[in-house]
Amino acid sequence: MKLLAMEAVQNASYYHSRYRQVCDLGVELFVLNGLGEPDYWPADHYRLAGSKHIHDIVAAARDWHAEQQFDGVFTFAEPAVVTAATVAEALGLPGIGVEAARTSRNKLLMRQAHERADVPRPKFRFVSDLTAALAAAEEFGYPVILKPTLGAGSYYVFRADNPKALAERFAQASKGLGRLVWYHSEAAGLDLGPYGLLVESFLDGPEFLTEALAWDGEVYLGSIVDRVTVEGDTFDDDVHHAPTALDPDQLVAVHQAIAAAAHAQGLHRSVMHAEVRFHQGKPHLLEIAARPGGGGLDYFAQISAGYSPIAAMVDVTRGVRPQVEHYRPTGVHTAGTCLISAPGRIAEITVPTSVTESDRIFFFKITAKPGDLIRRPPEGNNIFGFLCTTGQSFEDAMSAARELAEQIDVRMSDPDEPAELAELAGVGSTHNNGEG
Repeated sequence: MKLLAMEAVQNASYYHSRYRQVCDLGVELFVLNGLGEPDYWPADHYRLAGSKHIHDIVAAARDWHAEQQFDGVFTFAEPAVVTAATVAEALGLPGIGVEAARTSRNKLLMRQAHERADVPRPKFRFVSDLTAALAAAEEFGYPVILKPTLGAGSYYVFRADNPKALAERFAQASKGLGRLVWYHSEAAGLDLGPYGLLVESFLDGPEFLTEALAWDGEVYLGSIVDRVTVEGDTFDDDVHHAPTALDPDQLVAVHQAIAAAAHAQGLHRSVMHAEVRFHQGKPHLLEIAARPGGGGLDYFAQISAGYSPIAAMVDVTRGVRPQVEHYRPTGVHTAGTCLISAPGRIAEITVPTSVTESDRIFFFKITAKPGDLIRRPPEGNNIFGFLCTTGQSFEDAMSAARELAEQIDVRMSDPDEPAELAELAGVGSTHNNGEG
């Protein structure tokens, strides 16, 4: 079986570990990047289009397909979801379709699809200026959420509790649109829908992340992870835990909401990363991404629920129904955190063997390197890694994660800046570090 993975613009080496998981499933994996490093993947299975324009990427894929006869095309990268769908369609291979990909990538189009299907969702409005944003917030009631339509990793996603805060955050987010790396990593020449800012009503309850599958009218929840952080006015996807604390009736409600949203987005055969948040006791859709979740959520799924989003994606990519059941927790407790440093340029990251050799860790990944610039809100949302552990309970797993994270030393390049210990936050996602 030959599969083609792609990114319009290479995201460092973040997806290497996932590509290796695909290869471990018996796949002969080829990688095509629009723009990227020449030695990113083994030379006989790697090509660069030399351009991020969709016409050039499709042309390169066609030429390679004529030689190799790929069985399917996929991406792990949020900014390449529409690119992969476009290439699959051009090559006559299985895919979710360009329209479903666009709807699943652009949060305004997604919200509009949910609205047409009456899927539980926050109130929303696309706003072109501060006056429109303030009017929407006045109508919805504070607090409100401000976010980009083509973002990811919680970049420039803010909570505003009053008009003054909204005005400040609107200025920051508007400036951020011009340098939002998730948007600039998209292929050129694609219709991605409106690019700008949304104001949404605030959902007041807990948040849950699912790895799910849509297949010919049926939707399966493979895993559910609880977000258990304390929130402020910015978002890091902080601490996560599985198995979920949801009761059977709540699980049914979450499943129904995700199934309705998947249908509304036109996802009929797709792996999905679906995020829901409760509001007044009922689940509402935050988003459904047409790809597996990032930041170790694939490992969470395997260990806490016996579900492999990567294996499911391989099957879906080649047009075969995955062997999957509805959510069945294994009983193993897992906790995950992203690793956060102070803002600045990294000089050195030191990880002791007590961390690298710990039998409590099931996923550990340093995603930054010396020289990388770490931006923190409101300028960005970079992290430098992930650390996930198992335990006899959530408290046990989380305690292990904290103890191990505190042993990681991050030194910034400013000689007047003291070395920073890694701070604990959660399984989050930023560019250079993946996406949620």
